Amino acid sequence: SRPRQPWLARSRDVPSSQLARAPRPVLDLDAAMGGASSYLAILAICGFLSATWLATKVSKLAGVSSIVLEITTGVVLGPRVVGLISPVYAQCQYQTYASCVPGPDFLERVDKGLPVGSDLAHIVRGNFCDRSAYEHGDEHHGDDHSTPDIHTGVDDDSGRGADGHQPVGNGHGAPPSAAVDTGAYMGPHRRLSGGGGGDYATYEDCIQKSCQAEISHECGLTPDVFTLIGHTGVAMMIFESGMHFDFERALVVGPKACAIAVVGTILPFVTGSILTVAYGKPFVPDAVSVGTALAPTSVGIALRLLGEAGVLQHDFGQAIITAAFVDDILSLVLFNVLFSLRGDFDVMATVVNPIIGVTLMGIAMAAAVKFWPRAINDYILPRIPVRSPDAKVSVHDEALFLIMMTLLVVYGTITHFLGTHLWGCFLAGMSFACVDKVGHKGHTHHVWVRQTKRMTSWFIRIFFACTVAFSIPVNELLSFDAFWKGSIMGIGPCILTKVCCA
Repeated sequence: SRPRQPWLARSRDVPSSQLARAPRPVLDLDAAMGGASSYLAILAICGFLSATWLATKVSKLAGVSSIVLEITTGVVLGPRVVGLISPVYAQCQYQTYASCVPGPDFLERVDKGLPVGSDLAHIVRGNFCDRSAYEHGDEHHGDDHSTPDIHTGVDDDSGRGADGHQPVGNGHGAPPSAAVDTGAYMGPHRRLSGGGGGDYATYEDCIQKSCQAEISHECGLTPDVFTLIGHTGVAMMIFESGMHFDFERALVVGPKACAIAVVGTILPFVTGSILTVAYGKPFVPDAVSVGTALAPTSVGIALRLLGEAGVLQHDFGQAIITAAFVDDILSLVLFNVLFSLRGDFDVMATVVNPIIGVTLMGIAMAAAVKFWPRAINDYILPRIPVRSPDAKVSVHDEALFLIMMTLLVVYGTITHFLGTHLWGCFLAGMSFACVDKVGHKGHTHHVWVRQTKRMTSWFIRIFFACTVAFSIPVNELLSFDAFWKGSIMGIGPCILTKVCCA
């Protein structure tokens, strides 16, 4: 994958017409000092956040969950409808400056080694698509191709064309069509070894979809600010929910919750795949992708609803949360299997990582019951000197909060490389479920809430109103075809299967 580049480095590869529309640093001293040029943007964001806050309050007065109204507010006032929030703030840097659409003379420019744009040039040079597979149809070429020595032109402008784009080829007009292919041969069309993982009718289509997948990958690493805030809020909420984990109730509801999770993963996957095939799409990869997307349970929404209803500590609340996390573990396995369909089977991601994750979960649960209560209450906190007994926040509470944040980062980082950081956030919160001393039940949770309550509340509000709402393709959903097919998919594989398995 291409290493991320700073804005100034990438901006040299963008056409001047596009840069003219792009936001530039304010150079005028008065405007920079007074913020005059950004006032309307500040006003728009304040208005949007105020409307989102109002949606939360109205929902509470009506006695319903605020999720629906928050998402609706984000969709209506977001960049796709009213546009109160500028699209600049709702998309990542790479979406702003990248261009993935091949021109009408794309192949001719590739053959002659002429510039085609830095983003497309990266895909052409990166062996994402095998051009010979599209040119020769059913004739399957071997893997003894060689990639020509292609000048990148990243560190200087000597290899760039007159329009500032990077040239493609070896500098002597040789086409890079003899790219090494690492995917599986799929007949007359070529399956990508890289982004997208599907079949494409033309070489240009393969290049365009691979470029879009690459941009999507980069945006996942460096998202826009609203998405980043929303994801942070979900992580903090899941950590807090882990502190409510009841080990005694888990022993009672655990077996049933695991059974619900297995059925709740298989049913949406199977029914979603079958319905997609009935819509006329191929089983691989379209139907498998849809089934995999429908299999997980949204832990964030489940936690929010259970918390608002005040039933998180009840037996069925614990069963739902346990089932949701087991469901997500199984869905991660499905997800990795899906990506393995692009090429060689990835044993590490598909088999080893889930096993390590489950083992880590067992160790973390044992530590939460046996190790952390004694380590924190008997060894760590007693050794911290008390500065002032009249302090608003005691030094012991400060130390406890520091331990919480440390475990959150450690567990989150480990499970990030195993599949998802949210898994680690729950394990970190669960580590403090048994820390409270006798007669001080709820103190550990109080320490966390006292420091993060308002922040988490706003971050979660932004998650639903921005992260979720801004990603909804409103224009595509307005078509009749999308409406009736999506309604059937939503009512059947998405909702009924989860309800029936419960």
